[in-house]
Amino acid sequence: MPEGDTVWQATRRLHAALAGKVLTRSDFRVPRYATVDLSGRTVLNVIPRGKHLLTRIEGGVTLHTHLLMDGAWKVYGNGEHWKGGPAHQIRIVLDTADRTAVGYRLQVLELLRTGEESRAVGHLGPDLLGRDWDPDLALANLQADPARALGEALLDQRNLAGIGNVYKSELCFLLGVTPWLPVGALPADRAAKLPGLAQKVLEANRDRPVRNTTGLRRPDLFVYGRAARPCLRCHTPVRVADQGDGTQERPTYWCPTCQAGPAPAAGSPQRWRDRYRSTT
Repeated sequence: MPEGDTVWQATRRLHAALAGKVLTRSDFRVPRYATVDLSGRTVLNVIPRGKHLLTRIEGGVTLHTHLLMDGAWKVYGNGEHWKGGPAHQIRIVLDTADRTAVGYRLQVLELLRTGEESRAVGHLGPDLLGRDWDPDLALANLQADPARALGEALLDQRNLAGIGNVYKSELCFLLGVTPWLPVGALPADRAAKLPGLAQKVLEANRDRPVRNTTGLRRPDLFVYGRAARPCLRCHTPVRVADQGDGTQERPTYWCPTCQAGPAPAAGSPQRWRDRYRSTT
């Protein structure tokens, strides 16, 4: 599941493969850009912004993509078999003399003027892995709506950029509160700790092939994907329920013993099956 660390890794691979090189072919497989040809232009750089990727190209053009739930960028050498997914899932192909970058299942793909990148990413809060990281501003953003559930506030990229559903659940466990606790009810000492903890967790995982929040070799995560399995601290079965605003519900994991605060409202769907276990 792509989050800030996944995007960081994808950006690094793309930058290493494309930056400073001339595109020999561009193949946009979306109707809006089907006739666009970027061949002959040099890729200047590729940078992450939260969960967004910005590929800057000679001539003041930026390719903006977002991985959402299951998108991916893959880089291949000449003659290498493409194995990121079936051909109908490919949204764009960028060729250089020695590398091919292929974007799979990219539900967000658009071309912007580089000077207008703010149209795509200007709404984002401080980037946990970016140069603009500002823990004080991130905390102020989160606390601007004290009645909002902490899990929902953490997922709102306008507050701070880079946290997805996995880290939402893990951060709430590390803080010892449920994702349904209102932000304003978070004890002051834990609220002060939150931005630094979030940044530390993502930074520790930005170069890892497998996420780890436990500090152990196995298991890698405290609660995410562990529904009905024993909590690593107290052995109470981990629970999972949907959390969201009604339009975008996400499976959310927590330990009812280790994490203080409200549980889902009565009647909320609770999931216990293996199909919700993490595959990241």
